[in-house]
Amino acid sequence: MPAPLRRRSPRAPSPTGHPTMKDDMSSMNDSGVATGPAPGPASRGKRLRGLAATGLVAALAAAVATTLAAALARAAGVDFEVPDGGESIPLPGFAVVTTFFSVVGTVIAVALLRWSARPAARFLWTAMSLTAVSFIPPLLAGANTATTIALLGLHLVPAAVMIPTLARSLRTPDF
Repeated sequence: MPAPLRRRSPRAPSPTGHPTMKDDMSSMNDSGVATGPAPGPASRGKRLRGLAATGLVAALAAAVATTLAAALARAAGVDFEVPDGGESIPLPGFAVVTTFFSVVGTVIAVALLRWSARPAARFLWTAMSLTAVSFIPPLLAGANTATTIALLGLHLVPAAVMIPTLARSLRTPDF
């Protein structure tokens, strides 16, 4: 860890008319300027890769959690039958769709980290909006009440895993 940088604050002008400087570690005159090295391309790339890795791990966790929740719902009697094809949604289908859209969310988070001044706030707004929009298809599918409620709940499972994980990673200055 590097030694702390010492700030110097101006003192009254010297007899020659030039201000002198004094060491002042306890001064309350904080300008709020960061004194560390500016983040360069290397640290930005490291941060983007770290966020992408975090997102992929979270996507796998979300897929597992969603598939387990779907298996529990199926064991409780939910048939997951959608009237369009009359077929039941298979358990691996939950994992595939969850993984796909979780990776899409990770790509959005990486893009916001790269191009937004406030990536965490923008990600939260975007993710919450997309989660709300994701409730529309189950409501319009025409499935029975148990399937509709289960599908709505299953949309919340990956959101509960992905959104806090990525938002926290977007707030963290270094990986």
